[in-house]
Amino acid sequence: MSKKDDSYSSSSFWQLIIAIPGTILAFTLLISLLAHFFGKTEAPTTPAPTAAEVSAKVEEAIQPVATVEVAAASTGAHVDKSGEEVTKAVCALCHAAGLMAAPTIGNKEQWAPRIAQGYETLVQHAIAGIRNMPARGGNPDLTDGEIANAVAHMANASGANFEPPKAAPTEAAPAADSTTPAAAPAVEPTPAS
Repeated sequence: MSKKDDSYSSSSFWQLIIAIPGTILAFTLLISLLAHFFGKTEAPTTPAPTAAEVSAKVEEAIQPVATVEVAAASTGAHVDKSGEEVTKAVCALCHAAGLMAAPTIGNKEQWAPRIAQGYETLVQHAIAGIRNMPARGGNPDLTDGEIANAVAHMANASGANFEPPKAAPTEAAPAADSTTPAAAPAVEPTPAS
């Protein structure tokens, strides 16, 4: 019978036990050397910010998101804007493109049923709002005269022949009378001795 060589199998087992960790160690060493030589980059150096720079950044960061500015009351007479000015500033947003089912300026077919209702009705609808259109076209600062001018301008561009109202300057509220004397300051009572 044949005899097995036991020395061969035991030596190959120990060679395998040593070869596996040795291969892993050699592979790890190779990867680290490659990373060291090819992966080297110089980090950019930035100087530390000065106290003034930090202070400026903090001031910028704590600024309010928005501010409220109150318009000063005008002291002169108010003159209504023309229909073209109001249309360009407010009405054209919807009426130029036909947004929210608004009749497009210049489209006689869309404006015909509205023109048939009459000028006064159209003006009242524009002032009070109708369907998707907000009151005063969404701008509460418009006067009734400015709205009437805009209605006439848009309707006339779409086939109507409305006469816009004549622009009449309106008087501003009178300023407070500066000749009225102010109340005398309160006198503090003297302590009794």
